[in-house]
Amino acid sequence: MDELRSHIISAIVMHRPGVLQRVAGLFTRRGFNIDSITVGPSEQEGLARMTIISTGDDKVLEQITKQLNKIIEVIKVRDLNADGTVTRELCLIKTHATSERARSEIIQYANIFRGRIVDVGPENLTLEITGTPEKIDALIDLLKGFGIKEVARTGPTAISRGSKTI
Repeated sequence: MDELRSHIISAIVMHRPGVLQRVAGLFTRRGFNIDSITVGPSEQEGLARMTIISTGDDKVLEQITKQLNKIIEVIKVRDLNADGTVTRELCLIKTHATSERARSEIIQYANIFRGRIVDVGPENLTLEITGTPEKIDALIDLLKGFGIKEVARTGPTAISRGSKTI
């Protein structure tokens, strides 16, 4: 039996209305879960890059790939090997910071994690951090002691290393 694992699927699609809905609908109809999906314009005008994170065995990945390739607006699909990719996520974290000591500690954590303070309020600080999902999880765990008011995460996006392109 194949092992369940997380798959990073990169797709080049036509950048027009309805494409995201068709892709999401395909996953729904087939009973596949989307753990994360990010979409944005690609380096080629009129095309967008979709990064989809889904969990399943190799059969599930094969079915997802085959079904995505059937969608007219999908130009190219590729499973990105986790070892051969650069994966990053953006996260905004709003945390309680009512004392000078708390503010100082939160700022130190932001610096250690190469994050930035992007907003300051009378009782809170908002941090921005970019990195691997594991790095972001680690910072969130550290900040829980101060009280987290809100977290907004983009979900991972990925690109292949080296000269390979999709």
